[in-house]
Amino acid sequence: MNAPIYLDHAATTPVRPEVFEAMRPFLGPRFGNPSSTHRWGREARAALDEARERVARCLGAHPDEICFTSGGTEGDNLAILGGWRVLKPLGRTAVVTSPIEHKAVLQSIHQAAHEGAEERLLAIDATGTVTMDSARTMVRTDTAICAVMWVNNEIGTIQPIAELATLAKSVGAIFHTDAVQAFGKVEIDAKKIPFDFLAISGHKIGAPKGIGAMFIRRGTALEPLFFGGSQDRGRRPGTENVAYAVALATAAEMTLAEHTLESARLTVLRDRLEAAILARIPDAVIHGRGATRAPHVLSVSIPGTDSESMLMALDLKGIACSGGSACQSGSVSASHVISALGVPADVASATVRMSLGSLTTDACIDRVAEVFPALALKARGLAAV
Repeated sequence: MNAPIYLDHAATTPVRPEVFEAMRPFLGPRFGNPSSTHRWGREARAALDEARERVARCLGAHPDEICFTSGGTEGDNLAILGGWRVLKPLGRTAVVTSPIEHKAVLQSIHQAAHEGAEERLLAIDATGTVTMDSARTMVRTDTAICAVMWVNNEIGTIQPIAELATLAKSVGAIFHTDAVQAFGKVEIDAKKIPFDFLAISGHKIGAPKGIGAMFIRRGTALEPLFFGGSQDRGRRPGTENVAYAVALATAAEMTLAEHTLESARLTVLRDRLEAAILARIPDAVIHGRGATRAPHVLSVSIPGTDSESMLMALDLKGIACSGGSACQSGSVSASHVISALGVPADVASATVRMSLGSLTTDACIDRVAEVFPALALKARGLAAV
């Protein structure tokens, strides 16, 4: 019996043992509320402040620029709606994004449009990269916020964030980037790149689900989404999750310490798997190929198959992946990301995303390189009958 293989690290990652141990005391004897003035509260406050400083160092930021959140979705909502609502009264009526963003960004943009914003979508090329020509056309002096994710969660394409942020700043707009898939895969330094807001999520880097952080550059106005307390400088009121903040800081530091070697390792493994699939199935479509990609995501469509059947077949073989399609009201529809690339519907609905990480070994890749093409060719044969 072959050991199970987990190739869904872009969805979530296992909590690292060191992270669990770091957070454990704050789930037990060090349980105080950081807003309390007694010894338990002071101890919790010290740990929270230290966690904030540690996360700030990982992002090249100041501690007061870090706001702890529940994850990437909350960070995206807070950035887009919080920024839009501040600038709307000043006559900045446009919100700009790309068509391949995470739904947390797209639906926040839609909500801003519901509140009166003009929604603009940037053009992307066939690899899923935003074109700077379209950005120069769309991002203007009437723009309130421009939001573009750093690394696409489905195809791994890395966007030109430095250029986009610089453009937004040149016209006085706020620039936000969802860096959930980027942290630990690309260099992120708030001192070098002029983004105003940035969101990360702990469960993508070995921390638990339910914790994230948002970078808010000093001097950038933001309207909170919640009310009822002064925590996090009023930007995110509510009793802070000290244990998970410590977990996030620990995971972030460990991820950055391993960044160079781990990125190189995953790049080799991803490229080897990609080559093995193309060798057996030359007409396989690798999404994002030709663009600069993060090392951990491989999105592939096999014409003549469908992602639902492929995922079920892979799961029966003990291989966990995810699809490029979403189930809506009982029917399978193509992912908005893959469709936006101009991929035909039948090919888009045949997409499988394999995402590599800490659990991925050479033996895993060898096994998947053997099993995946065989299953795809079998599925294609059955579909042709």
